[in-house]
Amino acid sequence: MNWIVLIVSGCMEAVWATALSRAEGFTKLGPTVVFVVGLFLSMAGLAYAMRSLPAGTAYAVWVGIGATLTVCYGMFTGTEPFSIAKAIFIGGLIVCIIGLKLVSDSH
Repeated sequence: MNWIVLIVSGCMEAVWATALSRAEGFTKLGPTVVFVVGLFLSMAGLAYAMRSLPAGTAYAVWVGIGATLTVCYGMFTGTEPFSIAKAIFIGGLIVCIIGLKLVSDSH
């Protein structure tokens, strides 16, 4: 259950990061509200997951999921340029996230 919560909170990190980029210095109400709600849910989920998962692993997985989804969303929407190198490095992030989960489960 903690891994599921961590994954969802990592997804919420991508939501708040994207909303932050669209809030234009908190001058746009809609994105600012999405940012605040997404940030709260993301941090609450991370805090919940860290009750039973190692802090370093949980944080690294959370950041990795958020960063991966944020970059992928940016490339999908065209706000961030696509490149083969970026795709390869994102793939590396995904492999590392999966590796951290597998290593964490073996202890």
